[in-house]
Amino acid sequence: MADVVAALDQGTTSTRCLLVNHSGEVVASHQLEHEQIYPKPGWVEHDPDEIWDRTQIVIRRTLEQAGIQGEGIAAVGITNQRETTVVWDKKSGKPLHPAIVWQDTRTDGICRELTRDGGQDRFRATTGLPLSTYFSGPKIRWLLDEVPEVREAAARGDALFGNMDTWLIWNLTGGVSGGAHVTDVTNASRTQLMSLSSLDWDSEILDVMGIPAAMLPEIRPSSDPALYGTTSKRGAFGRAIPVCGDLGDQQAALYGQTCFNAGEAKNTYGTGCFLLLNTGTEVVPSNSGLLTTVAYRIGSEPTVYALEGSVAIAGALVQWLRDNLGLIASAPEVEKLANHVDDNGGMYLVPAFSGLFAPHWRSDARGVMVGLTRFIRKEHIARASLEATAYQTKEVLDAMHKDSGVELTSLKVDGGMVVNNLLMQFQADMLDVPVVRPRVNETTSLGAAYAAGRAVGFWSNEAELRENWAADQEWTPRMESDERERLYAGWRKAVQRTLDWV
Repeated sequence: MADVVAALDQGTTSTRCLLVNHSGEVVASHQLEHEQIYPKPGWVEHDPDEIWDRTQIVIRRTLEQAGIQGEGIAAVGITNQRETTVVWDKKSGKPLHPAIVWQDTRTDGICRELTRDGGQDRFRATTGLPLSTYFSGPKIRWLLDEVPEVREAAARGDALFGNMDTWLIWNLTGGVSGGAHVTDVTNASRTQLMSLSSLDWDSEILDVMGIPAAMLPEIRPSSDPALYGTTSKRGAFGRAIPVCGDLGDQQAALYGQTCFNAGEAKNTYGTGCFLLLNTGTEVVPSNSGLLTTVAYRIGSEPTVYALEGSVAIAGALVQWLRDNLGLIASAPEVEKLANHVDDNGGMYLVPAFSGLFAPHWRSDARGVMVGLTRFIRKEHIARASLEATAYQTKEVLDAMHKDSGVELTSLKVDGGMVVNNLLMQFQADMLDVPVVRPRVNETTSLGAAYAAGRAVGFWSNEAELRENWAADQEWTPRMESDERERLYAGWRKAVQRTLDWV
């Protein structure tokens, strides 16, 4: 009998494989980074072949670490960086262009052209999304316009599109030898091509964007008892295992945090920062700059929706301090550096490197440091960098309250940055609610594992999953309201300085 479920977590900076037991504990894992490619200012790319190669390596090393073979695995679930766009040739299996990453802004001209007839919210009623460089649809359009190999393959009917989940599932289930070309409702909802009501590709939007429907994967539930397919026996798992769970990374974290009821929310602090609020089985439109998105769909159960606030740069700002400025040698050093000062010294750092996402949606914005004086040292810059993530989260949560009327009593958090105690305390201070970190922080991977396990009966229901969740640490607010308002007013003023730069 199988003892674990495998989760493949394909993120913006790395790929990892984890094995999760029935108690929701990670029993083995391995992770590898992949290259971040910046061909031009505002352009961000990945090599899909490199990611697939590293996926196979992390699978093998995780199995070796656990000392098990494929027969010990009940199912495989996928979670992935969303909106990152790959187009490949179904006959050769080769990518026709590097993957265009979700942070990439090269489609700004396409988005501006589309707004001329109907504005930025032209497709929002159908898709829940404003027109933005963030989403996959305009990226596909750019590839068709600018890359002859993509255009020619599409004309022949040989071009396949997918976000990273689709690319991995296709390769895992056989690739050119019958690989499944599928995605789930959460990833499809991030393309700007799917109707939230029908859960199918919208023919009118496809016509407007000039995207052939034949390129697109079949849309399936996030947890699918019918299976997307099985792993190839010649692959890294070594035998046929059901592949039946698929969630975009932020929806996976929501599911892994067991936010199953309307009104429950989580925030993930990774490369970007993503706050999701479960709104139940009703589509809740946003009037405050948030995204309406699919949270998950389990088998034939009703689809669950969410409001989302997406922040483009969170942990990536710490990487920038390390890689671009050389201010720190490793990411954990930022907290130690920031702790040498009591406050930000009156300076703010707004990391609008790829424009501003929720709730502003301004692709013309660019990053700024403001309030600089001779008093400012690198310690203040480190502290301002951490505080920027907390301020951006507060902006999103304020917008979420306007749209939903829900008053949060606490916020569940996960992601790489939640080990930073200074940030978590400042976040609690800014939101004026407790911030709670779970015992198992790998909630994105847990969500993918849970979705796959539910499909094959490894876990029977959501009650079993809730039993696996336990708090590890809680931070409670300590800041006076006057100080909170003073600091936040400075942040809002700093944000205004980023606008109209491009």
